[in-house]
Amino acid sequence: MQISTIGQISINAHDVDRATTFYRDVLKLKHLFSFPRLSFFDCGGVRLMLSIPATPELDHPSSIIYFKVADIRAAYDELLGQGVHFEAAPNMVARMKDHELWLAEFRDSEGNVMSLMSEVPL
Repeated sequence: MQISTIGQISINAHDVDRATTFYRDVLKLKHLFSFPRLSFFDCGGVRLMLSIPATPELDHPSSIIYFKVADIRAAYDELLGQGVHFEAAPNMVARMKDHELWLAEFRDSEGNVMSLMSEVPL
């Protein structure tokens, strides 16, 4: 067996309609389809599923998803203008030989921490 790609990532949502609005209208992800208690998006070939936790054991914050953007400052300013709460402004976290890695963590409509990520060429 060899795992080659991620097929889907699940993100907990206590209000799927509110979360759908956030991911579709604020983050501008392509909405694929919805079912009761579920909403699906395409993010560059990886499917994101918003769902109400099925059991209390599954009701916890999601893992951090890093959304790649070409211009982190422009993405930050646009989302900030739409009322997105950022933990901090974009900052460089690592300098590689050919690029800098920049991150800006934010919270989605359900309180999950997400991050913008940009690899800025030197």
